[in-house]
Amino acid sequence: MTRDRRRAERSGRFAESLVGLAYLLRGYQILATRFRAPGGEIDLIVRRGRLIAFVEVKRRREADAAILAVTHKNRRRLESAAGSYLALRPYFGEFAVRYDIAAVAGWRVRLVRDAWRAKA
Repeated sequence: MTRDRRRAERSGRFAESLVGLAYLLRGYQILATRFRAPGGEIDLIVRRGRLIAFVEVKRRREADAAILAVTHKNRRRLESAAGSYLALRPYFGEFAVRYDIAAVAGWRVRLVRDAWRAKA
């Protein structure tokens, strides 16, 4: 792994940890981090009550750039992986599902709750 790739990996892990802390402070339980499925990867899966949120974490110099970095392709991959996660856990079948974007800029975390709706 190259030095730049290692730095990017550390930066991503830092951002995910920061976002996890932000959700914990808001009363969520972390169910999984970096969940991998054939369709893609989910950075963070959190739960509060009967709500499951699948979170895409992006780190950029500016929060707006991080939010805009979540493309249509990213969203479809996240939805596919979320489907796999839920299929493996039928007891979450009656829970509300939400897709969030967490934008990290420096030490700041901006959460965009319910950033999009999955195509039925």
